[in-house]
Amino acid sequence: MAKNMQTVAKRCKALDLSPATLGYAKKETRRNPKANVRRKKSEYGLQLNEKQKVKFIYGMLEKQFNTYYKKAAKMPGKTGENLLVLCERRLDNVVFHLGLASTRRQARQLVSHAHFTVNGKKVNIPSYQVKPGDVIEVKETSRSSAIFTRLTAEDAPLVTVPGWLELDDSKLKGKVTRMPTREDIDYPVEEHLIVEFYSK
Repeated sequence: MAKNMQTVAKRCKALDLSPATLGYAKKETRRNPKANVRRKKSEYGLQLNEKQKVKFIYGMLEKQFNTYYKKAAKMPGKTGENLLVLCERRLDNVVFHLGLASTRRQARQLVSHAHFTVNGKKVNIPSYQVKPGDVIEVKETSRSSAIFTRLTAEDAPLVTVPGWLELDDSKLKGKVTRMPTREDIDYPVEEHLIVEFYSK
């Protein structure tokens, strides 16, 4: 399985993106402090930056992201918004938003290692598209793992769950209550630039 192994802090700085968006609260880099002092980006540069930003956030490579775009273009409604919704519906992203993983990279790894079930069935595909009514839960045999026991401890980290998801009190189960919308996207992105990039 192909992986996106780009350095988080360095890449975030290049894309003008907060590491907190990816779940990294303290990531930063001191290399090349004058890196942001650059000439004004061209129209193509702006379009490319937005595409690279969304790809990096969700940990996708070009081929998979292009497939998402083609699918979004065939759906009714605005292509850019459809693309973001498809990205948000990824199982690894849902696991991250539910607080069952501290970062999307960790969520992708945990899903790949089959630590979760969807509606009671094991799913180990990070790109699995969830739908309203789906129940995502930590597999019974994985609950004793240190990475999950800390989620039910007294000092468990607080999680802000998006409006389209619902977290069970046990914090080891979540439910998709509705489809995510453009308003649920919690990071700055100009998706119309991505559409313009692929429309050329």
